[in-house]
Amino acid sequence: MQTSDAAVTAGPAPGHFVLILSCPDRSGIVHAVTGFLVERHGNIVESQQFGDQLTDRFFMRIDFVVPGAATAESLGGEFAAVADRFGMDFELRSADAPYRTLILVSKHLHCLNDLLFRASTGALQIEIPAVVSNHPDAGPLVRSYGLDFHHVPVTPETKADAEKRLLEIVDETGTHLVVLARYMQVLSDDLCRRLSGHAINIHHSFLPSFKGARPYHQAFDRGVKLVGATAHYVTAELDEGPIIEQDVVRVDHTDREGQLVAAGRDVEAQVLARAVRWHAQSRILLNGERTVVFR
Repeated sequence: MQTSDAAVTAGPAPGHFVLILSCPDRSGIVHAVTGFLVERHGNIVESQQFGDQLTDRFFMRIDFVVPGAATAESLGGEFAAVADRFGMDFELRSADAPYRTLILVSKHLHCLNDLLFRASTGALQIEIPAVVSNHPDAGPLVRSYGLDFHHVPVTPETKADAEKRLLEIVDETGTHLVVLARYMQVLSDDLCRRLSGHAINIHHSFLPSFKGARPYHQAFDRGVKLVGATAHYVTAELDEGPIIEQDVVRVDHTDREGQLVAAGRDVEAQVLARAVRWHAQSRILLNGERTVVFR
């Protein structure tokens, strides 16, 4: 079989990257960004943008390829001059790089099980270095996937030490994203600030009507007709961070208590998976107390 000269002399495959940015809205932003890519012979695969008239801020996501041996670090360094000119907050990542995602869980394992399965099949662009829990229950499931499991008990007396250990695990594993997959502990204000914009929580959407333990059972007793879930970024305000995704499923009087609980668990797992997927694909930008999600 003969090999053509073109094949022999072919250069490296084009690099595939994602750029997200936000800045005060003004003319010339799109021209500057696309001009930067044109200068590097880049090709735009996908582009989305949004100008928020309420906050007067501009948001953009561009999926692009460039020829040669460029890296996310080199392109980001070169793009900094454009960002400075427009006062941009930006992130430039390799489009194929998995987000290292640390999962926190307590005793309810449905969201954890869903994330582990999706990650193992490639349905989520994440790499899970470990799972942390304040209970031992999740250990066998986590180890069945060949992953590290850290049991870090939390009591009022040990909370500060437990959070210190959690941050050590975040640093040791090079974690980009922390996911609270039904982790039933209130994080301290300091920890919330440390993880700001990089921690996602999931909870049922019955708040504030059915607080505390057994919310689905409380809802069943009141005859609710909708069961929902909310995924949001973690902030010091309990369950009030910027919302990423929500969904509901309809139930009725024929559903037994266990069926309502199962429906709630299903919608929680689905909503959390979508939020994690979009974050890992750099599709979410913070807009004050809200989010811009380029789905």
